[in-house]
Amino acid sequence: MTKDHPTVLVVEDEPAQREVLAYNLQAEGFQVETAPDGDEALIVVQEVRPDIIVLDWMLPGTSGIEVCRRLKTRAETMGIPIIMLSARSEEVDRVRGLETGADDYVIKPYSVLELMARVRNQLRRVRPASVGQRLEYQDIILDAETHRVTRQEKPLKLGPTEFRLLTTFMEKPGRVWSREQLLDRVWGRDIYVDSRTVDVHIGRLRKALCVYGGIDPLRTVRGAGYALG
Repeated sequence: MTKDHPTVLVVEDEPAQREVLAYNLQAEGFQVETAPDGDEALIVVQEVRPDIIVLDWMLPGTSGIEVCRRLKTRAETMGIPIIMLSARSEEVDRVRGLETGADDYVIKPYSVLELMARVRNQLRRVRPASVGQRLEYQDIILDAETHRVTRQEKPLKLGPTEFRLLTTFMEKPGRVWSREQLLDRVWGRDIYVDSRTVDVHIGRLRKALCVYGGIDPLRTVRGAGYALG
């Protein structure tokens, strides 16, 4: 499954609450993974690499606060936004949650609509195109909502894979993406694609971006991968 729609991991031990959250997130167009406890959550994160995590503090086994701490100390998962859910309303608890690495802290009981807004807000920060924002890099403009790309104000014809590749690059200009990271982000983990396929699509993207001339904005980093700028 490709990552056109952001994946949200809901970690909640109460089945009814877990189902309500999953239902509402799916209704908003998100892909949803769930886990009933902290130990399973850590496994799911490694297997799926969600775009954002909604994490209950009080969980059987490994607590939510410990899950948060572990994820935020690992280089490969520290960038995943975490929204902590907790019935603990004291300021000291909120501070502890945020200091452990949580990106947001929501007190139970909460409004589902408010939580959806907070999820979108965090995604806007890390994956702006996933919530329909327009991305710009030099003379390239990508409109995620209308699925259109222009360069020098001229429309470009991109296939769906090239569009997802460009989106990934434009969300984080300058970042070097390895072939494996691009495969995960653009093609999805449950689809087998040879890493050389990435090179083919990068070549197509380069051709599309330079169809009207101009310098190639994509950079090949020997032994590491590709970057925009």
